[in-house]
Amino acid sequence: MFDLILGACVAVGLFVYLGAALLRPDRF
Repeated sequence: MFDLILGACVAVGLFVYLGAALLRPDRF
């Protein structure tokens, strides 16, 4: 169960990071 939670957190974090990189390319 912990693996599922960890995987979900990583997926959400990566999605948010990519979204921020696309919305604000000058910050990266």
